[in-house]
Amino acid sequence: MVVKKDYQACKHNELEDIPNIQVMMVLRSLASRNYLSEIYSWRWHYYTLTNEGIEYLREVLHLPAQVFPSTLTKQRPTRAALGGGDAGEGKGKGKGWKQED
Repeated sequence: MVVKKDYQACKHNELEDIPNIQVMMVLRSLASRNYLSEIYSWRWHYYTLTNEGIEYLREVLHLPAQVFPSTLTKQRPTRAALGGGDAGEGKGKGKGWKQED
């Protein structure tokens, strides 16, 4: 979750129905309990869940142990693996010309 350090903002940029100050205070409270880790840069707070935070949310929301945040599950690549069978036959942005014998 990302929150701008702006106490006067009327709404949060992702959660339009909730004032920014309320989002900031909830996330700050969770971070003080070590459920979130916080990184601050250029008037923006970046929060990520810790393992304790995942366990806390499972307990509060009554989720089974098999449920994980989508950011922790490994995604399979959707494109083909790099490399291939062209055996270096040009077509790249390499330097120089191919010399013909």
